[in-house]
Amino acid sequence: MDSQGVFCPNLDCPARGQRDQGTIRVHSQKDQRYRCTVCHTTFAATKGTPFYRLHAQREVFVSVLTLLAFGCPPAAIVAAFGLDERTIRAWQASVGSHSEQVHQQLVLQPHELGQVQADELRVKKQGGIVWLAMALAIPTRLWLGGVVSAHRDGKLAVAIVALVYRCAAMGPLLWCVDGWKPYVPAICRAFRTPMRMGGRGRPMLQRWPGLSLAQVVKQHARRHLIGVLRRVVVGTDEQVHQMLVQTQGGGVINTAWIERLNGTFRSRIAPLVRRGRALARQEATLHQTTYLTGTVYNFCTPHGTLSQRSRRPCTPAMAAGLTDHCWTMGELLAFPVAPPRWAPPKRRGRRSLEIQKLVARWCA
Repeated sequence: MDSQGVFCPNLDCPARGQRDQGTIRVHSQKDQRYRCTVCHTTFAATKGTPFYRLHAQREVFVSVLTLLAFGCPPAAIVAAFGLDERTIRAWQASVGSHSEQVHQQLVLQPHELGQVQADELRVKKQGGIVWLAMALAIPTRLWLGGVVSAHRDGKLAVAIVALVYRCAAMGPLLWCVDGWKPYVPAICRAFRTPMRMGGRGRPMLQRWPGLSLAQVVKQHARRHLIGVLRRVVVGTDEQVHQMLVQTQGGGVINTAWIERLNGTFRSRIAPLVRRGRALARQEATLHQTTYLTGTVYNFCTPHGTLSQRSRRPCTPAMAAGLTDHCWTMGELLAFPVAPPRWAPPKRRGRRSLEIQKLVARWCA
């Protein structure tokens, strides 16, 4: 056992979630347990992962989740492994939540995105229809996240744009979307920075100087496509053309990459199929399945165009610099998600000397 990279998961510990601070010791080699020298609690090596308190065999667990992530029907898994369907659903929900936490910790950090494409999918749900909005970074093919909503309205556009805003670093950014109207005000309102002039009151918000927005509007007549209109809404034609050359090697304004990603998700998540009989029972289940599929796509699935470019198997996470190798499903499930850093309790009056020392040590 190696304590390098291990953190304390105790939420009451001031050193929680902080790696390589010299506070973790090996408590038991036999039981695979560590000990924190700050709060003096012991914890299992699998704490914070889906393997924690797992009663089934690890190999079976990894195999079942791999099949689920790539679209295998649960009925086939039940017939092959002899498991109960409720057990498979519970595993899928647990790993879906874990995948979302991994996504939030690694992907939802400021990156140079270059070009982003977004789209919405109509999903058949038991008792109605829900919508799934997703976004993709074109240069790295990195899936930036998804939002499930009961309605295709402005709130859905604001939610997916806010998700992309958490991933974007200040710099040139091109948005390519379809003709859905709520995208334009949502993007223009989100990508603004305050201009502090030293006066009192709320500062003026200025749009990012390198922000540009282009739309691909499909024109229909009697349910037949008769034309495609490509227009620049924010920015200039020269700015959009330069970003297209930098991010995809040229071409015209398009949403082809997010459409290809939609095809990948449709092949792995049955309720997304256009003319299928599968239904999503609950929005939470669809949300967890989406993040399981998206995280496996980012970290465990080599992308064809990226592999041709680098001449070796390359995943979107490798292209974005989030990892240096293609993860296996076991590595994804064994990745411990660190809890948020400790914050001192809010109390009235002056802080004690003990609290001040803890703040200076662990909140710097």
